[in-house]
Amino acid sequence: MTSSSGFGFHDHLGSLTGIRFAAIAFSAVLLLSATAALTAQEHEENNGDAARVMALETLWNQAEVDGDVRALSQLVPETFIYVDIDGSLRTKSEFLELMKNTPEKPSELRNESMVAHAYGNTVVVSGVYREKGTVGGKRYSRRGRFTDTWIKVKSGWQCVASQSTLIEK
Repeated sequence: MTSSSGFGFHDHLGSLTGIRFAAIAFSAVLLLSATAALTAQEHEENNGDAARVMALETLWNQAEVDGDVRALSQLVPETFIYVDIDGSLRTKSEFLELMKNTPEKPSELRNESMVAHAYGNTVVVSGVYREKGTVGGKRYSRRGRFTDTWIKVKSGWQCVASQSTLIEK
């Protein structure tokens, strides 16, 4: 069957199929673009979270040098777990007690390198630190590797687990 314009029924169907294909292709491109934009936004947010947590790592170091147990207490929740360089496992209260009564007096505690990976409301930081100070009047220097796991809570970021391994004395 041919219309007065010279196009038949099959020609009309072909043009509808082409329009349908174009609509599907357009929708797919739109969906991919939206996904890429959301991924980029999530990446920026993750980078921002990682940067905030890395700044908290520096504050942690300064709190240890200053003997500021109150500041350390604010960085960790009640469920905090700490694995020290000697392999001992400590709770929050045991960790804070150690910080309060340690014979070691750090004069410098700095991170030589850190890498942070964000996973939603969690940031895992690993790095190397160098610590210098005195214990019993004698100078000490040590270098260690650490891994800290931070969780975003209503009040901000808190370190829920920390582990240190001695590399060298």
